[in-house]
Amino acid sequence: MQHPIVSREDWLAARKALFEKERAMTHRLDALRAERRQLPWVRIEKSYVFDGPDGAVTLGDLFGDRSQLAVYHFMLTPGSDHICPGCSFTVDHADAARRHFEQADLAFAAVSRAPVRRIEAVKERMGWTFPWVSSDDRDFNYDFGVSFRPEDRAAGRALYNYGLTTIRNAPDMFGLSVFAKDEEGNIYHTYSTYHRGTELLMGALNWLDLVPKGRNENGTMSWVKLHDEY
Repeated sequence: MQHPIVSREDWLAARKALFEKERAMTHRLDALRAERRQLPWVRIEKSYVFDGPDGAVTLGDLFGDRSQLAVYHFMLTPGSDHICPGCSFTVDHADAARRHFEQADLAFAAVSRAPVRRIEAVKERMGWTFPWVSSDDRDFNYDFGVSFRPEDRAAGRALYNYGLTTIRNAPDMFGLSVFAKDEEGNIYHTYSTYHRGTELLMGALNWLDLVPKGRNENGTMSWVKLHDEY
């Protein structure tokens, strides 16, 4: 892409014009974030149980001593050797970020359907330390819209991203779900986002969005690999 070469004065005028648009967008995003925080909640009535490296873990256990929990739905499918580069790129950011947000009353965990031994092997390879548990083939992934049974895919009932996409071939997809726990121990689902909504978690993209080549893609995130494959 060719860029005009101008004087410092002309650059500053163009930059100030863009700055006004950035500033307006920041204010709109502030309003959107406030609206997100005001969404109604749904009480969790099921007793979700996961397999952890030390045994059974409940959804409540994943909170630890915090009142908020972010769960990343990591695409790690039983019986597959594939490790999703996009999910890996996303959670690469988690260990560094959680050093900070865990001090602000937010716990983090990943959930996949793969067995614990597979999860632990991937964690060791990638050097991740965050909690990561297996939902196996229990209801959790299906209830939160990231896993799809064969009969539903065949019948066109496997709806992803609030119905925008019908899944035909993939048994698992990705996303983020947020939960809150009150003083009595009741758990509530407060928010979920899927597909491009998870870009909120990908700090590296924000850096690339500042530079002339941008994300430098030939297709969405085409350059992204597991961090030990670059």
